[in-house]
Amino acid sequence: MAEQHILLMDGPDHKGLIYQVTRILFEHNQNILRNDEYVSPSGYFFMRTAFSGEINPQLLLQELQRQLPEGLNLRINPRKKKDIVLLVTKEHHCLGDLLLRYAFDELDANILAVVSNYNILQPLVSKFGIPFHFVSHENRSREEHEEAILRTMDVYRPEFLVLAKYMRIITPSFVAKYPNRIINIHHSFLPAFIGANPYRQAYERGVKIIGATAHFVNNDLDEGPIIAQDVKAVDHRQTASDMATLGKETEKSVLSKALKLVFNDRVFIHQNRTIIL
Repeated sequence: MAEQHILLMDGPDHKGLIYQVTRILFEHNQNILRNDEYVSPSGYFFMRTAFSGEINPQLLLQELQRQLPEGLNLRINPRKKKDIVLLVTKEHHCLGDLLLRYAFDELDANILAVVSNYNILQPLVSKFGIPFHFVSHENRSREEHEEAILRTMDVYRPEFLVLAKYMRIITPSFVAKYPNRIINIHHSFLPAFIGANPYRQAYERGVKIIGATAHFVNNDLDEGPIIAQDVKAVDHRQTASDMATLGKETEKSVLSKALKLVFNDRVFIHQNRTIIL
C-alpha cells in the first residue's frame, strides 16, 4: 500500500489555492484521498489534504512553497500513530479508558509511558505493560517537580502530553517546552465551580446540565483553545454522586474524541480557538 500523508495549510486566502495544491499533487503522481477546507469571515484559509503515493515529503513541501503564494503555513505529516505520554494524579477513569483503547488499537497513538505525582495508579498501568514513573511533588517546589518530569520526558521525546486528570497547575516554562502539544480534560463548570468537589457545588446550585471540555494547555489556566466539548442534562433527581459518575463518563468520551481529532491532524489552532477539518 502506498504511503499516506497529511498536508496541512493555513494562511491568508487567495483565489485558486485549492486548484494549485491539487494540481501540484497530481503532477507529483499523488492520489488525493480526502480534502477539507474552510475560509473564515476574515479571509483566513485552512485546508487539510490526505493523499497517498511514493514521495519525498521534504521535496514536495519545497515545491509547494515555491509555487504557492507567500505567507502560507505548510506542513506535511506522515499518516502514523502519534507518540504520547500520559500525566495523571489519582483519578483512574480517563486513564483506564485510554489504556483500554490503546490495548485494542483504538487510540491512534503509542502510549510510551505514564507519569504521576502519586503512586496510586501504578498497579493499573502495570497490567498493560506500560512504563510508569512516580515523580513525587513532596518537598519540591513546582519548578523542581516539573524539572524532574521533564527529565523523564527527555527519555521518551513524546509528540504530545495528555493530562488525563492531572491535578497540578503547569507553569509557563513547562508549557513552552510543548507549545500546542499538551491536551487537558476537565469538567465544564469552570469558572463557576472551581476548586474541590465541583459536582457537590453544582448539585447544591441545582444545575440543569453538566459537561466536559478538552483543550490545549496555554499559559492561562484552563483557557486554552477548545478541541471538544459535550453536555448531559440533569435534574433534581440526580444526587451529587450521580452527577460525578455522569461527569466522569462525559470526560472520558470528550477526551477520547479530542485526541482522535488531534492525532488525525484535523485540528488547526488559530489565535485562541480551533478549526476542525
